[in-house]
Amino acid sequence: MDIRLLRIDDRLIHGQVATTWAKSTGISRIIVVSDQVASNSLQKLLLKQAAPPEIKAHVISVSKLIEIAGHPLMKDVKVMLLFTNPSDVMESYKRGIPMKVVNIGGMKFTEGKQMVTHFVSVDQEDINAFQYLDAQGIELEIRKVPSDRKQLVIDVLKKGDFL
Repeated sequence: MDIRLLRIDDRLIHGQVATTWAKSTGISRIIVVSDQVASNSLQKLLLKQAAPPEIKAHVISVSKLIEIAGHPLMKDVKVMLLFTNPSDVMESYKRGIPMKVVNIGGMKFTEGKQMVTHFVSVDQEDINAFQYLDAQGIELEIRKVPSDRKQLVIDVLKKGDFL
């Protein structure tokens, strides 16, 4: 599997992902990786329909990602892995999914979370996952679209006194 972009965006497949990021990375597949979403047949159907016609979309669990990652049929497939949260990214890394950069595109505000940018909110579980990934030498960049200036999530967390 040729991972062209590994992104956290709880909006999943939407305009920015389906157009800007897909074109800039040259992917042929978007793989949404979420145990919760993978168990919701309606949400799976809607997400598959949201992808551009030239890009195949799949919705799978973290375990399924681990299972298919090394499969010979996936060897040269250019993919975007799309996650809803950093804990699933951390779990995927721990289970053997290689990564150098994680793009953070959007994590909505919900009860128990705090805003760190105008489109990224975190709780302690998110912070712990980000710290773990950072300690592994993985770059954690906040950018909505490719043309945005990179912000490193650890720097943003430090500046906001979250660390």
